[in-house]
Amino acid sequence: MKAKNWWHDEIVYQIYPRSFQDSNHDGIGDLQGIIQRLDYIASLGVTMIWLSPIYQSPMVDMGYDIADYQAIDPQFGTMTDFEDLVAAAKQRGIKIMMDLVVNHTSDQHAWFQAALADPKSPYRDYYIFKKTDDGQVPNNWRSLFGGSTWTEVPGEPGTYYFHTFASAQPDLNWENETVRQAIYAMIRWWSAKGVAGWRVDAITHLKKDLDWKSLPADGDDGLVTVIEKGQNRPGIESFLTELKDQAFAPTQAMTVGEAYGVPDEDLGAYIGPDGYFSTIFDFSYMNLDMIDVNEWYRGQNQWTVAELRDLLFHSQATAAAVDGRLANVLENHDQPRVLSKLIRRLADQTPLAAKALAVMYYFLPGVPFIYQGQELGMRNAKRERIDDFNDVSSLNNYRMALKEGYSPAAALSIVNAKSRDNARVPMQWTSDVNGGFSDVSPWLPMGTDRQGIDVASEEENSQSVLHFYRLLADLRKSDPWQSVFIDGELLPLDNLPANVVAYQRALNQETVLVVVNLGSENISIALPQDDLYQLLLSNQESSKPTVQGQLTLTPYAAFVLGRKESDKQTD
Repeated sequence: MKAKNWWHDEIVYQIYPRSFQDSNHDGIGDLQGIIQRLDYIASLGVTMIWLSPIYQSPMVDMGYDIADYQAIDPQFGTMTDFEDLVAAAKQRGIKIMMDLVVNHTSDQHAWFQAALADPKSPYRDYYIFKKTDDGQVPNNWRSLFGGSTWTEVPGEPGTYYFHTFASAQPDLNWENETVRQAIYAMIRWWSAKGVAGWRVDAITHLKKDLDWKSLPADGDDGLVTVIEKGQNRPGIESFLTELKDQAFAPTQAMTVGEAYGVPDEDLGAYIGPDGYFSTIFDFSYMNLDMIDVNEWYRGQNQWTVAELRDLLFHSQATAAAVDGRLANVLENHDQPRVLSKLIRRLADQTPLAAKALAVMYYFLPGVPFIYQGQELGMRNAKRERIDDFNDVSSLNNYRMALKEGYSPAAALSIVNAKSRDNARVPMQWTSDVNGGFSDVSPWLPMGTDRQGIDVASEEENSQSVLHFYRLLADLRKSDPWQSVFIDGELLPLDNLPANVVAYQRALNQETVLVVVNLGSENISIALPQDDLYQLLLSNQESSKPTVQGQLTLTPYAAFVLGRKESDKQTD
């Protein structure tokens, strides 16, 4: 069966360029390094690469603070290198998705520098500036990186600019049509260079409540999270519709919104047949471990596998209800490693568990995304000092934790568990001191849990996580199951044991059953209809070719079973 849209059968691999492969001996990953590894990426069945930002940037937030939208940062290479990457990827059947950061720019962007230089410049209206007469900031909103959302303009007492994130990331004024048109023109410029998709950063923050009123504080600092007045606010729909119509629709680009906090009732507008985006990331299960996704010091949730399962199925049900599809993801550049996050006991953070998690998410309706190193079963690093961290959010959370009364040791433990640096450590290609990433010390220290977890080692091990991810792709693309995975209905199994995630995918005469045990005890479950199932894939080293009746699941066992109508047992 042909996919309804070209992107329905994509498999996307996210690259954090700074940490993927260094080709010029400076300890920083670059575009030529990615080109060197394209055959490896293709071996995973990947059809699209999502590049985290490679634009010119002072790197206060590792490229999510853009100083020039139409220039490659020299540490990553040149525009010619980018064009070479697009061409080399195309030769391997791989498309390029860029990161689109248009809620804010860097404070080093020419627009913002012009706005600072002259209060009467038209660029002052490209951003959000406010004046007060009492020496106080305009309101008590707290930025997502801590502290006030307002920073005083140098040399202009009483004048402040607004930033949802760091002070080095001033928000663009999306109320200004000139700004919007400049953004759309930039997107079309990149599309002409062959960019096929966009991951759209922080997109639900474009619209702010224009009353700019303070709200009751939600913390001891007297501030309230900016989310209350600057996320998913009424009126954002006009911005997103225009963005789609003028920037994305002309090239039929695949678009993925980083859409935190979208209510279920609005989901159709985002990812329905005429939605703003092709798909969005669902963060409900990604962040179930934390009380507050931005303010980690507020503590961790004592979640259960049953809650994880319910979140997964609820998200899928709401997407299906609006005829939409989700971007399915376990890890990204903003998250700790999934093995360390979802498998609590260190002893259980094994290749077997990594494979179980992979099976759980890979065959859900939607598009599977793989983050670099996820296919190796990489785990969190452990840093001994706060000075060992680079991530601005980690540093801010550490400071906020100390202000809230945490000891330095407790604050460091919180940051170690949640830091974005866990995903940003250099890729582990070999067991060498610098992991085959570079022949010099890398920009960020290597991970601290690496034994046997690298491409070279796993290539030699037929039972490795790496080989398993290749099997996942092979199965997803195989007949007759491909159409089931792309267009099949999701049917969650009911009355499951607490630590089991199980669901069916059904289309026409074929059914696929996915069963995963995320617990440390043996469990048996009854298979639906008592039919004979063909074993399509398992993370068990030896299994029967067919299964019927009862299925016994050892700890962290995962099975993908298939059944055709012709296989049904008859009386």
